[in-house]
Amino acid sequence: MIRSMYSGVSGLKVHQNQMDVIGNNISNVNTTGFKGSRVTFKEMLNQTLSGASSPQEGRGGTNPKQIGLGVQLGSIDTNMGQGSLQSTGKMTDMAIQGNGFFIVNDGSENYYTRAGNIDFDEEGYLVNTANGNRVQGWTANEDGDFSGLTVDNMGDIDFDQTMDANASSNITTDGNLDASSAIGDTEIISTSIFDSLGFEHDVNLELEKRGTNEWRLLNSNSVDINGNFPSNTGDFPHIITFDSDGIITGGQNLDVTFDPGTGANTQTVNLDFSRLSQFAGDSTADVRTVDGYGEGELKDFTLNEEGVIIGSYDNGYNKDLARIGLANFANPAGLQKSGDTMFSASNNSGDPQVGAAGVGGRGTISSGTLEMSNVDLAEQFTKMITSQRGFQANSKMITTSDEMLQGLVNMKR
Repeated sequence: MIRSMYSGVSGLKVHQNQMDVIGNNISNVNTTGFKGSRVTFKEMLNQTLSGASSPQEGRGGTNPKQIGLGVQLGSIDTNMGQGSLQSTGKMTDMAIQGNGFFIVNDGSENYYTRAGNIDFDEEGYLVNTANGNRVQGWTANEDGDFSGLTVDNMGDIDFDQTMDANASSNITTDGNLDASSAIGDTEIISTSIFDSLGFEHDVNLELEKRGTNEWRLLNSNSVDINGNFPSNTGDFPHIITFDSDGIITGGQNLDVTFDPGTGANTQTVNLDFSRLSQFAGDSTADVRTVDGYGEGELKDFTLNEEGVIIGSYDNGYNKDLARIGLANFANPAGLQKSGDTMFSASNNSGDPQVGAAGVGGRGTISSGTLEMSNVDLAEQFTKMITSQRGFQANSKMITTSDEMLQGLVNMKR
């Protein structure tokens, strides 16, 4: 009877622990990125009254006689299942679809979270709005490129609100030059380029037909940049030739060097004519692409599913600014809860596998959404009922054992 009382006590304790976990789950039913927990039980040691015996001399064997000594807490496991995504319409809100965690830093240590309520702070850093921890990732260089997505070069995410001017270096043309044009007819191709200070310069290229399958830039006057002629444009005349099938065969490229006259550096621009053709019909020769741009201010940004933040500037150009880093673990359920809906690595979680979203088993990022708690209220209330009944049954066992002991004591009066 004493054993049964202590078994009942152990049952009360573990069911109370289970109720505590259920209570925490229910209280966090609306917590962004929260992962619920569950409790499992295991039996305690058993007292062996007699061991098992093997069959011998025509007699069968006997099983061991053991009395259990109660129950104990087996585990408290974190359910890392995907929570539902809630649309917020706020661009900096992020949710992970699939495996992985956002990485945040409190100034001394990295933590991991599924809560993507993120925004910029006063200093321009991307932070978790619940605690101010800075989101970790990679900031792009001036060209919008990322150098090696590793833990070593990962850091706080911030980026310039302005785009520096970039001098033009290539003009690519495209289209058709009319093969039926008479000798001496001209076609003018116009565009604009930028110098290293961001000043814009108008460019006019005058192509003159000089033969059956031949067009020329006769001299430097044929290359008008901002009302001036380049100081050095290589060899003239520059001849562009086509074969009898209208395919360009010579003069595909010409380097033009000029002084912008604005205090900017002298620059060389390559004129690419390789996409031109010559067929009978309308002349459609025009500029296909021009690189370079003026200085711009950031006016908006978007986030794609790979976690790349793409800035839109008022100069009409877009640029990759930063990339959100994600971490995955061999055993995510082995992470240790650290408060503020954050986790830290433990001895059984494995090391963080850090990289970009969408690769290496890491999920993709959904912008303008938040991951809701994965707590199922119906399941929690069901567990609450079973936990309550278990607690009541164990308390009843204690009172029953007590009544039996009371009866034993009352035998002698």
